[in-house]
Amino acid sequence: MSIKPRILKGFNDYLPDVMLPKQRMLDTVARTFEQFGFAPLQTPALEYADVLLGKYGDEGDKLLYRFRDNGDRDVALRYDLTVPLARVVAMNRHLGAPFKRYQIAPVWRAEKPGPGRYREFLQCDVDIVGVADLMADAECMAVGAAVLDALEVGPYVLRVNNRKLLTGLLLRLGIDEGEPALAVLRTVDKLPKIGEDAVREALREQNGLDPAAVDGIFEFLALDPADLGAWFEEGSPGRVGADELSTLLRLADELGIADRVEVDLSIARGLDYYTGTIYETFVREREWMGSVMSGGRYDTLLSMFGGQPVPAVGISLGVDRLFSVLLGQGQVQPAASPAEVLVTVFSEETRAASYQAAAAFRAAGIPTEVYPGAARMKKQFKHADRQRIPFVVVIGPDEAAAGAVKLKDMHTGREWVVPLDKAMEKRNRVAGARSRRGRNSRGPSPDNRS
Repeated sequence: MSIKPRILKGFNDYLPDVMLPKQRMLDTVARTFEQFGFAPLQTPALEYADVLLGKYGDEGDKLLYRFRDNGDRDVALRYDLTVPLARVVAMNRHLGAPFKRYQIAPVWRAEKPGPGRYREFLQCDVDIVGVADLMADAECMAVGAAVLDALEVGPYVLRVNNRKLLTGLLLRLGIDEGEPALAVLRTVDKLPKIGEDAVREALREQNGLDPAAVDGIFEFLALDPADLGAWFEEGSPGRVGADELSTLLRLADELGIADRVEVDLSIARGLDYYTGTIYETFVREREWMGSVMSGGRYDTLLSMFGGQPVPAVGISLGVDRLFSVLLGQGQVQPAASPAEVLVTVFSEETRAASYQAAAAFRAAGIPTEVYPGAARMKKQFKHADRQRIPFVVVIGPDEAAAGAVKLKDMHTGREWVVPLDKAMEKRNRVAGARSRRGRNSRGPSPDNRS
């Protein structure tokens, strides 16, 4: 039987020329997370369905990949990394506080695919569990900013809001709690995508709000952040949210990221579990692609697993969407092989010298491939070119006898015959000079924002 090779819509194969730069991006992300003291965590792809259901709202529940397994258990693929984290903490109360973790893993959502939006995609999360102080919220913003700076994505903005402000707004307008309120918030959250007229119409037609309530929502959205406190009564959820937002902005200033933070009162984050600070992050030149990093505070989620509420806050990096941004900016350079040097095999007689040279390059920390066979030199060089390996080493009889190698720069075509013990140093100097030229030609650094 012949099977047609095909792939499900919203799922992708990632070949080495994509996976290599993506893995380097992820290495940068993980390294940045660890610089802030976050430790790695791994959780299963499959969870019992009741662990996930009811945490994301009705729309989120509909996007779960849910099925009965061979043991007739009701299971689902994880929708995000936050609910599994809450389940881990509920099962491991000995972890203590603060518990700072990061996780880089795939998640699955049965939603409509689009640019930078897939049904299977990677998320990178950092979370701080057990800390109610807003310093934890600000640190999540800071680590997110550090990741985007390290990836050199260019100018970006961290847009922040507070769910308590939105709760206070809904109470003031007399909008029922529960799903009706969440549906209103999801509509408001679409404001940057569909515009004010479309949101007003949706609030009237889909959410059933009267014109006065719709006007009240847009009156709130137009407020200056400094006027938020006065808009709500003393002791109300809205006043608490205004005070928390003010504190968060002060902490962002102390952390040196205030120039990348803006208040956006339309951000609602449609998931049920958010209770305070919420974030959305956009790359200025690619805002149409949507948020590349988002999250917030979820102080009540852990109580859903039968324990006491535990304060928690986190931020999630959308890897595939961010990778699409980097591709669009030309920041990602394809590479089909991790090798930076290809050592050719001139003949069976010189093969041992090729192995010796490869071992020396690897000992110097340089990824090195040996061509598998004594093929024609033209074929071996073609392999290096196809795999985008930047340097090739040739060891013929003369070089082998002299303990030397011929090093060729595949970018420029220049060649040098150098002793083997000097070849690594020569390669590093040439590669370093090219790297510095590349950095200097990319324009202003992301710190020089206009």
